[in-house]
Amino acid sequence: MCRDSCSALLCWHGSGLYLDAVAAFGRPVEVPSLLTGTGAFFTWHNVRVKTPSPESVAMSNPPPDSRQAALDYHEFPVPGKTATAITKPAQSARDLALAYSPGVAEPVRAIAANPDDAYRYTNKGNLVAVISDGSAILGLGNLGALASKPVMEGKALLFKKFANIDAIDLEVETQEPMELIDTVRRLGASFGGINLEDISAPRCFEIEAALIEAMDIPVFHDDQHGTAIIIAAGLVNALHIQNKKLEDIRLVLVGAGAAGTATLRLLLEMGLNREQLRVVDKVGVLHSGLTDLPEHHAAVVADTDDRTLEDALRGADVFIGLSAPNLLSAEMLSSMADQPVVFALANPDPEIRPELAHSVRDDLIMATGRSDYPNQVNNVLAFPFIFRGTLDCRASRITANMKIACVEALAALAREPVPQSVLAAYNLDSLTFGAEYILPKPFDPRLIERLPAAVAAAAERDGVARTAYRPYPRVTTV
Repeated sequence: MCRDSCSALLCWHGSGLYLDAVAAFGRPVEVPSLLTGTGAFFTWHNVRVKTPSPESVAMSNPPPDSRQAALDYHEFPVPGKTATAITKPAQSARDLALAYSPGVAEPVRAIAANPDDAYRYTNKGNLVAVISDGSAILGLGNLGALASKPVMEGKALLFKKFANIDAIDLEVETQEPMELIDTVRRLGASFGGINLEDISAPRCFEIEAALIEAMDIPVFHDDQHGTAIIIAAGLVNALHIQNKKLEDIRLVLVGAGAAGTATLRLLLEMGLNREQLRVVDKVGVLHSGLTDLPEHHAAVVADTDDRTLEDALRGADVFIGLSAPNLLSAEMLSSMADQPVVFALANPDPEIRPELAHSVRDDLIMATGRSDYPNQVNNVLAFPFIFRGTLDCRASRITANMKIACVEALAALAREPVPQSVLAAYNLDSLTFGAEYILPKPFDPRLIERLPAAVAAAAERDGVARTAYRPYPRVTTV
């Protein structure tokens, strides 16, 4: 799904034996700069680093499907994508006495007397656990906990890069829901928030719900809610351009898994008419005549005679695909209402190729999960910022209104003039709100300014914020 695209953010530039460029920054970066800055103390030994010229970057920029470039990126100059940075001086005997024994005893006593002081004297308030059991890794399937580690490290990188949130990846070797729930619950004292990742449906619903109930820190399954937030923001803007309203449209969603189910729940919260919704899964249209459906499918059945995707799409305003390649035919697209909206989010190949879709309908607005087409639905537009706002007001949970606030802030930002810095980052001369620009770009610096504040304000309105909103410093070590 769109999370493949989020991972693609890590592979925009190539890395060879000398690591000419670093992907996550969208520009060449010398390797030592990754691990230096205020309070970060590192010495590099026997690492050969070459400062790249523009020509070398162009030559080393591999095609998106370059397997070796991805492997080299993860291996050189040191394995992995994250490391620990020190935030306090550690240069003298006095520093060490304050950092550890005997000085460390003072915050220990303070926290024992008042647990809230953990947010004052430790990094708990800026630390998120990225947790997976490896049961649904991107589009690759159930490959186990260890194989999920590169994805979880990548997620930690994105948290730090875009929101200055420290994150630790934890791969848990169990696929029994209760064992995973118990493990995560027992880790809660260490973290300010929990990001669940790559956990298969329907287990993910049970696991997230149980952890939200059991823990006093926010728990967020990004495969569900991050995807839902970006889809909803893009849809709000697409409907605005097409002069349609959410409460009036007929919507067809294909693929009622983790992301699809969360998307439906969020859109219904925002005003989508339940009677105008058709959900298609492996059995066809989910209708009231079906029995023995999973709970998350039974919740979205329709009282309809529609049985196939073709039936459901006749006259529909919106298609959202979170399923498989080439499911949406030219004939089906032709049968949709005037000025349709198509979000074809299967990765790497969408439900219909944009070239074909636009040749069939010139009144179309389309989004995919890919970075090589306009309107990429990319979770990195949401999860760093919703967590930033949540942590900065110490919200106990992430509510539906906090997600909707994120949706509205994202949608509003895309309608504003695009700063020159964003155009330069993407090598563009211009970018204007319209059919090919319905979502902000990930490197838009206004995201960190707008989204966390909107999320925190919603948390305060919902009564889950435990402190006033205080933005965390935005300076990062990269």
